[in-house]
Amino acid sequence: MLDFAIFAVTFVIILVGAVLYLYPSSRRASGIPGLNPTDEKDGNLQDIVNRGSLHEFLVSLHQEFGSVASFWFGRRPVVSLGSVEQLRQHINPNHTTDSFETMLKSLLGYQSGMGGGANETVIRKKVYESAINNTLKNNFPLVLKLVEELVGKWKSFPEAQHTPLCAHLLGLAMKTVTQLALGERFRDDTEVISFRKNHDAIWSEIGKGYLDGSLEKSCSRKGHYDEALSEMESVLLTVAKERKAQRKQTVFVDSLLQSSLTERQIMEDCMVFTLAGCVITANLCIWALHFLSTSEDVQEKLYQELEDVLGSDPVSLDKIPQLRYCQQVLNETVRTAKLTPVAARLQEVEGKVDQHVIPKETLVIYALGVVLQDSDTWSTPYRFDPDRFEEESARKSFCLLGFSGNQTCPELRFAYTVATVLLSTLVRQLKLHKLKGQVMEVRSELVSTPKDETWITISRRS
Repeated sequence: MLDFAIFAVTFVIILVGAVLYLYPSSRRASGIPGLNPTDEKDGNLQDIVNRGSLHEFLVSLHQEFGSVASFWFGRRPVVSLGSVEQLRQHINPNHTTDSFETMLKSLLGYQSGMGGGANETVIRKKVYESAINNTLKNNFPLVLKLVEELVGKWKSFPEAQHTPLCAHLLGLAMKTVTQLALGERFRDDTEVISFRKNHDAIWSEIGKGYLDGSLEKSCSRKGHYDEALSEMESVLLTVAKERKAQRKQTVFVDSLLQSSLTERQIMEDCMVFTLAGCVITANLCIWALHFLSTSEDVQEKLYQELEDVLGSDPVSLDKIPQLRYCQQVLNETVRTAKLTPVAARLQEVEGKVDQHVIPKETLVIYALGVVLQDSDTWSTPYRFDPDRFEEESARKSFCLLGFSGNQTCPELRFAYTVATVLLSTLVRQLKLHKLKGQVMEVRSELVSTPKDETWITISRRS
């Protein structure tokens, strides 16, 4: 089965640089329909920039040329797959690396462990995933506490007050991820605020500025990014040393310290988890509450499930698998919001999709944002409808795309857990209402994010 990574688009961007400088000779796109390069050196890069994002470019590409289409990064052809059927056919038998780790760490300039063999890569991946799973088990009461604090704050608001989802839920994600990843040092709000400053500076440049080279052209932006990255790395190294001396075994970094990873590898894995975990968790929660605020029927159905399964008790890890409709709500949130709109893989051996041959070393893009709203796969694709996941065909398609099942990246699994705690606590106490006249615009970058602050109003359940 295909292993889609939540941040695979970062791999695309890294490969652009490699393509332009390491492979100057052109190849034919094997007869696959698509765009001719508009520039001899840059291919269709300016077309992507003009569309505003790679996702929007892929939407127009597949509308014009069908579910298998080609374009050009520099002097190299790229193949994009825009339907479930084509993605199902594209199995890479030589896949051994974790594309999430490879791509995000490459973008950050991290190379430790990248040259190891397949066994080393698999072992490191298992250590990383196990560390996240153990962290959730050991610290679930803390997740519940942080969520209850936020819900309690919202309950104190007047019913007419506008509540900003992005500000509050990014704050919740930051507190949850930092404390579960790095320990009680981040119970101090000043530490979280400092962490957030550097986090925002790094994340705002990841996936932005690399495609068109604008980051390297701006000394001030590059300096700000480098300073934030250096400060973040220093904090993570310091925390790891402190935790090692204390010999604690409760949070994410503690699990890494018990492994055979080097100090540098531990710092890099902490960077990946904290960077990605905060953004994915925050945006999954933001979009889930936004969509719930637009559908009273979905809220009431979720409320009834929570009452039936949990009663008056708080949610627990062992009860989460029983919350099937809650899972459907989160699945539909990921699908409707196109939470991660693009993924990619380098074709390591010659492959074939339909009648099209894909040569070795071709970059193959998975246009997930296109597939997630493909009318051939999803009925009424632009409608928020969690009931669609009662059908086995919908669940299988979602699993194939890497958003559920064994192929789900650990950061998304973490986000699902936090979001489930949030929904199970919030929906039993409050009702969410859409703010009239608010228009939602989306930034389809590495993770789909509301372009502006998203507001709702709340009322207490009687």
